[in-house]
Amino acid sequence: MLYWLTLLSDGGDFFNLFRYITFRAGGAFLTALIFGFLFGRPLINVLRRRQGKGQPIRDDGPEGHFAKAGTPTMGGLLIVGALLTSTLLWARLDNPFVWIVLFVTMSFAIIGFMDDYAKVSKQTTAGVPGKVRLLLGLVIAAIASYWAAQYHPEALQNRLALPVFKDTLINLSYFFVPFSVIVIVGAANAVNLTDGLDGLAIMPVMIAAGTLGVIAYAVGRVDFTDYLDVHYVPGTGEILIFTAGIFGGGLGFLWYNAPPAAVFMGDTGSLALGGALGAIAVSTKHEIVLAIVGGLFVIEALSVIIQVLYFKKTGKRVFLMAPIHHHYEQKGWAESTIVIRFWIISLILAIIGLATLKVR
Repeated sequence: MLYWLTLLSDGGDFFNLFRYITFRAGGAFLTALIFGFLFGRPLINVLRRRQGKGQPIRDDGPEGHFAKAGTPTMGGLLIVGALLTSTLLWARLDNPFVWIVLFVTMSFAIIGFMDDYAKVSKQTTAGVPGKVRLLLGLVIAAIASYWAAQYHPEALQNRLALPVFKDTLINLSYFFVPFSVIVIVGAANAVNLTDGLDGLAIMPVMIAAGTLGVIAYAVGRVDFTDYLDVHYVPGTGEILIFTAGIFGGGLGFLWYNAPPAAVFMGDTGSLALGGALGAIAVSTKHEIVLAIVGGLFVIEALSVIIQVLYFKKTGKRVFLMAPIHHHYEQKGWAESTIVIRFWIISLILAIIGLATLKVR
């Protein structure tokens, strides 16, 4: 919205700053951060009054989690609100990629809100049936994937770009949309599975979003893509503003979610943010890099898959409890130790993912 202030510019005044994506990304970050600080406490107070007993705690979960009973959920509303406000204010609203990632984020946020509402209103951990959530997610992801493909350059349409191998493009043809659906829905559910400890999911999401934002900015500039020898995707630079909103909103939320959490993110936030990461990866043609940058989420999801499959086949468990962060809880690790070490792993993986821009 504020981008259009450039119409008042003669090319050498203050209004000319709004032409620059980096300036507007800084504005989006500050807007989202201030939004989080201003509305965080009032939102928590409202959620606490409305939810009463707060988020239900699983009976079969780690014993240490029973002390968290009464903590309200749906804190993702704070992040999504900050993200939506900052993006609409600072991004170019004539950019299709901005609307694609917003569409996925808000749609998955609605699914997550429905699930959280069902849990707190009925005081059960069941929520919305998994098949319903999955079906809705598949439809949303399919629409976004097809939408993104229409704005990719013709040479990249329906193709999978591989990191490191600069000249390799795999033509997925009609399988591009199904593949992209797996990326978006998989990312949404992987972040959802990771969100099990205070502050565990939000920092890796911020790290991944910041990394993907840098990638989006780079692949959206022809001079950068020529220098780095990566594929040019016009228009994706505006996604940096969106990811700056995630970072600012995430910090605002983390202020209240740091142990002991005053509010849980809930599915409202985890599904929305995970879906957003997937949508950014599809838009920028960096789906494989997302698996590196978001490697922590991949590990968490794989730990659940391995646990379920192995238990069905043998009746035994690979991990003491899945997802894997609960395994380390059962081994006696302090919650803060697990969270900070997982943050470190996320940062290392993000650096590796960024390196793929230069290693060709």
